[in-house]
Amino acid sequence: MKNVVIVFGLSMRNLFVISAIVFFGFGAAFAADKGTAMTAPQSGSPIVFFDIAGPDAAKLKAFYASNFGWSIDAANLIKTPSLEGTLRQDPPEKIIYIGVTDLDTAMAKVKASGGEIVTPKITIPTGVFALFKDPAGNRMGLFQAAK
Repeated sequence: MKNVVIVFGLSMRNLFVISAIVFFGFGAAFAADKGTAMTAPQSGSPIVFFDIAGPDAAKLKAFYASNFGWSIDAANLIKTPSLEGTLRQDPPEKIIYIGVTDLDTAMAKVKASGGEIVTPKITIPTGVFALFKDPAGNRMGLFQAAK
């Protein structure tokens, strides 16, 4: 049986899904507030979101705010001049979310080129995402905005 980390009575997968819903949702709300729309990228697959995890989120918050001037709210949502992200209190890792226009096609390409899908598609209010590992074992995300 796999080891499952439980925090606040929830598995890490459930916490991750909840945080993705909350944070991608904040991104859409932020974009709407600015009078812009979060849309699927037209080409080039840009980085659209990131998350940074570590055992002490408060230390991470102080570190990134003081060193890089990032605005980080009470829910650990990060706003930089050009990109949003989040801090998580979990084992150390970084996940970069890559915007794609067709998640199924992107997932097939990842698998065909030596990657592994580790979290299948999860639908959230602003779109759908999946997590994969690249050939080196780095966990990354794919995100397709809602149409």
